[in-house]
This record gives sequence, C-alpha cells and structure tokens, in this order.
Amino acid sequence: MNDVVVFSGTAHPRLADRICDHLGVARSAVDIKRFSNDCLQAQLLENCRQRDVYIIQPLVPPTQEHLMELLLMIDAARGASAAQITAVMPHYAYARSDKKDAPRISLGGRLVADMLSTAGAHRVLTMALHAPQVHGFFSVPVDHLTAIGVLADHYRGADLTDTIVVSPDLGNAKTATQFARLLGLPVAAGSKQRLTDDRVVIDAIVGDVAGKRAIVLDDEIATGGSIIELLERLKDVGCTEASIACTHGLFAGQAVERLRDHPMINEVVTTDTVPPPRGWPELRIRSVAELFAEAISRIHQGKSVSSLFEGVDPTHAPPQPKLPF
Repeated sequence: MNDVVVFSGTAHPRLADRICDHLGVARSAVDIKRFSNDCLQAQLLENCRQRDVYIIQPLVPPTQEHLMELLLMIDAARGASAAQITAVMPHYAYARSDKKDAPRISLGGRLVADMLSTAGAHRVLTMALHAPQVHGFFSVPVDHLTAIGVLADHYRGADLTDTIVVSPDLGNAKTATQFARLLGLPVAAGSKQRLTDDRVVIDAIVGDVAGKRAIVLDDEIATGGSIIELLERLKDVGCTEASIACTHGLFAGQAVERLRDHPMINEVVTTDTVPPPRGWPELRIRSVAELFAEAISRIHQGKSVSSLFEGVDPTHAPPQPKLPF
C-alpha cells in the first residue's frame, strides 16, 4: 500500500483513523483554512504525484461545509497530479434528493454527483445510498457498500425467538428482506406516506407482527419521526418490543430523546459512518472501518469489491419464505 495516500476532512477524522489502522497506513495531514470573507482553502500536506489518493469525508451536518471541504481537497489532489482520486463518502446526504416529486424542484443528488466528478474525482466509494437510482447519477464508477452484514453480526448469537424484521416503508423492504434472510427471520413492512421532512404517516403494517419482538431496520435515522410513528402502529397490532437498527445514525433534533426514552425500544444499533451523538452512552455502534479499508485495498489492487458481500447476498443466505405482499 506504499502508493496509497489517505486524507480526511473535518467531518469524521476518527473513522478515517480507524480505516487507516486497518490499511496499515498513516492518515496524511490536510490544512483547511477559513479566510476573513468566509471562503475555505484546503492544502494537502503529502505528496500525491502519481499516487492513489483516497479522501474520506461523510456529508454530515454542517453538510454544505463538509461538501465544500471535500470538493476543495479533490481539486487539490487533481492539481497535485494524483494518479487516481477516490471520494470516500460513508454517508452521501444528498441521496435523498433523488426524484422530481414537485414542480420546479432541484435534484441535489445528481447535482452534487456532477460537482464531485467536475472537481476531479475518478471514483466514489459510499455506503447505503437512500435509493438505488442515485448510483446512476454519477458519471464516474461507484462502489456501493452495504452494512447489513455488519448489523446482522450484532444479533447473531442472541435469542431471536418470536422475532421479526420490520422495514419502516415498502421502499426499504428489499434490504430488510436480505437482512432477515441473514438471520433466518420473517419480515414485515410499514406502509408509509411522508408529509414533510419530519412528519410521516404509517397507515398499515404488512405482515404478522402480533406477539413478536421487532428488529426495525432503516438506512438512515435523522429526526426519528418515522421510527416513532412505526412503533405506534406496531404497538396497535400487538408487537411487544423493538430493537432499532440503522446504517446512518444522524439523530438530529430531538431524535436522541425520542428514541432513548421510548418504552418500546430496548436498544438502538447503528454504525460509525457518521459521528455519534453526545450524551447517549447506551447507543450500540458497529464499526464499518474494516469494510471500507478492505474495499480501498481491493480498489487499489484492482480486485473485485462486490465479492466482499457474497455472504450478504440472498443467494448465499438461508432459505426464506416469500414476502407477504
């Protein structure tokens, strides 16, 4: 890995250090300055000429600040004659802006993808995009990782009697089904309608959850509104308790208080794609650093990244009954 150089912005340097530990390389320094007119400048403090450069920066709040840092670091690496530049975004926040569902509305997911390639990124490495079509927004190769194997490891060895995996909405049901197959569990889903950014309505639960414990699987939890609404419907149809699992635990606004103190929730499990919230020591965090490090190593060596998930792909998992919908 002598030709690999890893940089990180200010979004999540702790994750970058964990990835570097698994790679066996040191994280190279970056000098990010803010001028009096509020403009940012990034200087890479390591030689990049004809080297394989990886810039680790999840797009987390303040999202626009961290996006600009990433673009400037990519531009600096291109100007320093890097052989290949990979933008490593464990969390791609603009993936939620993926469709034209109102007149004259912007498509941020596609716009930011264009900005990354224009800045000079040759490749993108990310995890759990909000929707599959976001992958197609990029004009450069994308390696799209999944954390469901890492999350499933948390539950292996536990007593899963009378347990069911529940997706908050039908759109996430395919991922929830893959997760359920890894654990040999049945699956159910909520029928969700989003009214505003932090307000949803779940009018039905598809599947039999009566008398069962739920593992609620979502790709991202921001305010926690969808989870709270889902728990109310699960309680109405006889579900007894719930473990909450997600890849991107943003926990914005009142999410920590909502979830930490909810009587139906026995635990919340997430990964370290984003920095953890303060004041929640009970939060269970599974690291994806080794997964990203292995993906970086394979990209550098020209090996398959998709083969990382042979054990997660449903064709390699235990048999599972068909979905009830």
